Amino acid sequence: MTMAFKMAITGMWVTEECKNSFMEMKWKKVHRYIVFKIDEGSKLLKVDKVGAPGEGYDDMAAALPQDDCRYALFDFDFVTLDNCRKSKIFFIAWSALANSISFYFNIN
Repeated sequence: MTMAFKMAITGMWVTEECKNSFMEMKWKKVHRYIVFKIDEGSKLLKVDKVGAPGEGYDDMAAALPQDDCRYALFDFDFVTLDNCRKSKIFFIAWSALANSISFYFNIN
């Protein structure tokens, strides 16, 4: 049985897999990116794809569909001017150009 957590206001539910994947990405660095999708029938946010630590931004971009919307997290590693290694997690809302305007207004 899948556990789900309700998000405030939206009526959407987040699965346990989403939460666990995020924690693994943040603390254990086992994923470079996570792509999420909304299951419209059950109103659940589910993990669509995860990227291995060796993958990059281009791999994540290739995993995004050309005809649907997705949400993604990307763990970006960089080195500062002071030669310190840093990491930032970016939230990305992907909206395909192929979607019609009515699609965006029908998600409640």
